[in-house]
Amino acid sequence: MPRTHLVTGAASGIGRATAALLRARGHTVIGADLKGSDICADLSTPKGRGELVLGARELTGGGLDTVIACAGIARFDPLTVKVNHFGAVATLEGLRPLLAAGTDPRAVVIGSIDSVHPADPAIVEAALAGDEETAVAAARAAVDRGEGHLVYSSSKAAVSRWVRRAAPTADWAGAGIPLNAVAPGVVLTTMTRPMLDDPEMRLLVERSVPMPLHGHARPEQIAPLVAWLTSPENTHVTGQIVFADGGADAVLRGDGTW
Repeated sequence: MPRTHLVTGAASGIGRATAALLRARGHTVIGADLKGSDICADLSTPKGRGELVLGARELTGGGLDTVIACAGIARFDPLTVKVNHFGAVATLEGLRPLLAAGTDPRAVVIGSIDSVHPADPAIVEAALAGDEETAVAAARAAVDRGEGHLVYSSSKAAVSRWVRRAAPTADWAGAGIPLNAVAPGVVLTTMTRPMLDDPEMRLLVERSVPMPLHGHARPEQIAPLVAWLTSPENTHVTGQIVFADGGADAVLRGDGTW
């Protein structure tokens, strides 16, 4: 049966690949991005987050079957926390009432293998407390002391922990809405291409994210997992950070499961 999906970050990368796959399967997809989409909104700002919710209500008549939060950036900049954590959480929380009115509702956010890398506790704890001002200040402090690389991993660690906390609650599991994260390894996108084109950066990336199974992924190889997690077939998978990382998590953490 055709379903109605909303995909943020739909203009590029995993978001674009997922939207294309779902449309090819006969579903309706509402895309959201900074520009060139059905809903144009800046998820780094409260205004843009509100515009996303308002636009979704207007385009759907008040009901959605799935929300797929793919919008994200990777910069040594506090903006990364605003988009990757606060933008994603606002998307999921803001659209949850529309999911509750949908059929077999499902939700997924794109995390990252970087969520298992070192993070800045000050950024993560402020993000989980919903304190955007403090989280941004902590991210700025990390950049100022030369640890800007922690901003991205912290943003992904925070949103992954938020999924674990939110998924079993009355608003999500209690309402019959599975909520999960997909955590890719290195994906070949416009965001990662500059790093991979630099020999020194590529070596650093491959050391920090070893992918023994098939190497780096294309967005089209991540999309089917996202599609399944948001399908009616997924009845019991919730609160999970599903690694689609070519084995990187197993290499980095060995046989430790938590």
